[in-house]
Amino acid sequence: MINKTVLYVEDDESDVFFVKRAFEHLSASHCLRIVRNGLDAMDYLNGSGRFDDRQRYPEPSLVLLDLKLPGKRGMEVLEWIRQQEQFQTLPVVIFTASDLEFDRRKNMERGATDYIVKPADMNKVGEVLSSILDRFLRPGAGESKAV
Repeated sequence: MINKTVLYVEDDESDVFFVKRAFEHLSASHCLRIVRNGLDAMDYLNGSGRFDDRQRYPEPSLVLLDLKLPGKRGMEVLEWIRQQEQFQTLPVVIFTASDLEFDRRKNMERGATDYIVKPADMNKVGEVLSSILDRFLRPGAGESKAV
């Protein structure tokens, strides 16, 4: 399987810990990059600022995006991503603790590929992450089909 990069945008240290741990157990072939706020996510995606080395910070094949972030909020980052022509087809999965239908609807309307509520039992993150990786990073995933 081709090595792909997942960008995880999350400021909560315990959430980062559990996702990193799950990712290490699930995927030897993919690379997890973590940024802690919305502005860093935008810089990472642009390959600008401290993320200008694309060898070290490759363009992601998937973004896992929390909603409650310092600086630019997750919804603002999502809107920015969808305004960038080069990221129109980039899968962006909102991965959040918010189970509010309003949040789900608003983010899906703004272009989220999916909206997944983090499990209350963080030990189940591996199951959820496995499903996300399989859905979006398996060979052939996300390929657009001619209409």
